[in-house]
Amino acid sequence: MNAPRTFHLARLALLILGLWSSARLAGEAPSDFTVPAVVGGPEFKLSAAKGDYVVLHFLLKTECPVCLRHTRSYLQRSAELPGVRQVFLKPDTTEEIQAWARDLGKDLPLYRDVDASLAQAYGIPDGYAFHGQTVHYPALVLLDPAGREVFRYVGKSNRERYSFDDLKLKIAELRSAKAARK
Repeated sequence: MNAPRTFHLARLALLILGLWSSARLAGEAPSDFTVPAVVGGPEFKLSAAKGDYVVLHFLLKTECPVCLRHTRSYLQRSAELPGVRQVFLKPDTTEEIQAWARDLGKDLPLYRDVDASLAQAYGIPDGYAFHGQTVHYPALVLLDPAGREVFRYVGKSNRERYSFDDLKLKIAELRSAKAARK
């Protein structure tokens, strides 16, 4: 088989795998989970957030300055999205997360995703090399008020993040579609 054809077949296989993975997760209610708060409040339990949209922000391990900017932006504008809970998750140690949080300048809820187990449960790919470590890719997973995944965004680098404005539009779109079904 020639090289270009092999390359295209490999790309097609990856696309099909990605679509299958997304279809497998889309619309399925995730099992209930609890993540410990490291800064700014009590633990987060998914079932306690029933009725609200939940945005799971899977942040990178280590001191990622892009994660800081991303988190700061969402914090400053979170009041623009009532009924939406922002859940910032880091796989670092408690001490590392606390030190990272000091750079935010606010006491916000930050949660520890111990050993990135929640990222793995949601199928966030890993293998991304960052600051000498292998970590999962930066990702956002949006759960509807029933706790079902309705959208996901996985960046290919630490700079590729889903903006607050894009999230605001996505939630407006979902709310509009829900209202139209009633």
